Amino acid sequence: MSAIINVSLRVDKLPKEKFVSGKDGAVYYNFTIGVNDEANQYGQNVSLTDSQTQEEREAKKAKVYLGNGNVVWTDGNIKTAPKKEKVTAAEIASDLPF
Repeated sequence: MSAIINVSLRVDKLPKEKFVSGKDGAVYYNFTIGVNDEANQYGQNVSLTDSQTQEEREAKKAKVYLGNGNVVWTDGNIKTAPKKEKVTAAEIASDLPF
């Protein structure tokens, strides 16, 4: 493990239409977590935003901020995860129970 991050989430800001049913029947929500090098005036250096599609990013749609927090521990070695194979929307839709 290379970091521990505490985040406070505004559940009321989660757009209900972005909840996703998984293969296991559980309900998921996709977030983006950003870690800044410097803290703000409240000692926070982590932001939690609603994940955006490529189209939303290209259209420069404003991010929806859902929460914030701070890194409470790190060994100084945060690395990127290996990229996974992309899944198409049709493959996801075929696994949905509705």
